[in-house]
Amino acid sequence: MTEDSTMTAQPIPGDPDYPLHSELTIGAYFKEQVAVDPDHEFVVYPDRMLRWTYRDFDERTDQLAKGLMAIGMKPGDHLGVWARNIPDWLTFMYACAKAGIVMVTVNPVYKSHELDYVLKQSDMKALCVIDAYRDVDYLQIIRDLVPESLEQQRGFLDSETYPFLKNLIYMGPEKHRGFYSVPELLLLGQHRPDTDLEWAQAQFDNNDVVMMQYTSGTTGFPKGVMLTHRNILNNGFYIGEGQKLGPEDRVCLPVPFFHCFGCVLGVMANLTHRSTMLIVEDFDAGLVLQALHKEKATAVYGVPTMFIAELNHPDFDTFDLSHMRTGIMAGSPCPPETMREVMDKMNMTEITICYGLTETSPVFTQTSADDDIEHKCETVGKKHPPVDVRVIDPADGHICGVGEPGELCCKGYNVMKGYYKMPEATAEAIDADGYLHSGDLGMVDEDGYYRVTGRIKDMIIRGGENIYPLELENFLLTHPGVLDAQVVGIPDAKYGEIVGAFLRARPGYEGLTEDDVREWAIPRIARYKVPKRVFFVDDFPMTPSMKVQKFKLREMAEELVKAGK
Repeated sequence: MTEDSTMTAQPIPGDPDYPLHSELTIGAYFKEQVAVDPDHEFVVYPDRMLRWTYRDFDERTDQLAKGLMAIGMKPGDHLGVWARNIPDWLTFMYACAKAGIVMVTVNPVYKSHELDYVLKQSDMKALCVIDAYRDVDYLQIIRDLVPESLEQQRGFLDSETYPFLKNLIYMGPEKHRGFYSVPELLLLGQHRPDTDLEWAQAQFDNNDVVMMQYTSGTTGFPKGVMLTHRNILNNGFYIGEGQKLGPEDRVCLPVPFFHCFGCVLGVMANLTHRSTMLIVEDFDAGLVLQALHKEKATAVYGVPTMFIAELNHPDFDTFDLSHMRTGIMAGSPCPPETMREVMDKMNMTEITICYGLTETSPVFTQTSADDDIEHKCETVGKKHPPVDVRVIDPADGHICGVGEPGELCCKGYNVMKGYYKMPEATAEAIDADGYLHSGDLGMVDEDGYYRVTGRIKDMIIRGGENIYPLELENFLLTHPGVLDAQVVGIPDAKYGEIVGAFLRARPGYEGLTEDDVREWAIPRIARYKVPKRVFFVDDFPMTPSMKVQKFKLREMAEELVKAGK
């Protein structure tokens, strides 16, 4: 393996004249960061009083990488991690990257049916788990799916259902029959020579896959997105640049690691800027605010609903947030009032908005720290320098001009290697010219700022009129009594679809009714856009990465209409 210096220019699809930040693997890059300041804090878990410096983490991940090799894991093998944001989630991520093992991130709320699918589809050779999460008993699910684990010697698993699966690993010190524990793997690694790891690192380079993340699969079977060292390391760098991150920054991450938001926008951006990560294992507004206060954080990440929960926490005013500066809001559009409160009350004047998808590593547009509030609320920023972004008409494929709506598409270093074992799906996602099609509708203005107007599949067609849910959601948020809004189409015999709105009311507006909202809307927007049905809810159904599950809202709306409510 030959690795060039971190600033060596390489040809980049999309913008061939723009050099990437690094052509190193993640492991080699991390070694360089350790050498600069080994005693700088890298990982902090405020609730656990756990602190790893760059040197601490380097040593631990080297030992774990060699331990994984000791149980038969080789470069190119697939290792799944099924857990919430515990400390050793990060250890396994970096150990895999150092040894050339492909980490498969498993959604922590998956149950037996979903795990069965991922185990089979990913050709997973090892699976790392915790005991349980929320209502999911991981160990019992594995005993049910892999009964051989109770009878066979660990490391020699021979499963009839999962022929690739050879190792089970428990991410803790406890012993479970058929499982290796983390302390055992670390001990095994201590007894392996460093030359073993050096051999492994000569077998791969930065264009090899380092991680597979499974898409949500709301429109079909989940797909394993193959991401390379080059993809996510460089994407993390440009994300960090957008926030003006540096070694002095302490970034709170309450977003899940299994998703790109946590492991790329979070972990990779902090690595490339030698910042410190403050980890909250499972989102809780109070715990986030405590971490910000206690650790003098300068940044925090989240989706809009997280920031809304933090701002509305009853003890919000007791926390010192004077040291806050930046962070990322992503996942869904931010209500303008929420953005103002985040900037004013949380002192996050340099917060940025990121946009992209797992298949693009994930970010390809971002607002800058210096953009005004209008651009942060109404746009998803400008494209990252090394990528090419086009708005393409989904009907005839022509490139759309300024202000012309179409599908947002991206080409560059950050486009995935493909979907694992799904060549047809890969060909559908990436066109013959190399552009990844996002499935999102949007447009670009004369200053190069991109706007997202909705998902192609979410667009409502009412009697031949196209209605974009995001436009309506932003409109409904201008009502003084509406805290949050989601708009979906509801099947209708006459119009094909009608507009349905799910709303969360602000405190003091609990008496708001459907008629109130409709009467307020009718004089303000075109009549065909006015929601025909309005439903009030306490919360929206969310994915583990805190995105609203619109397909569930559509199902709820259809059932409520059928029930005459």
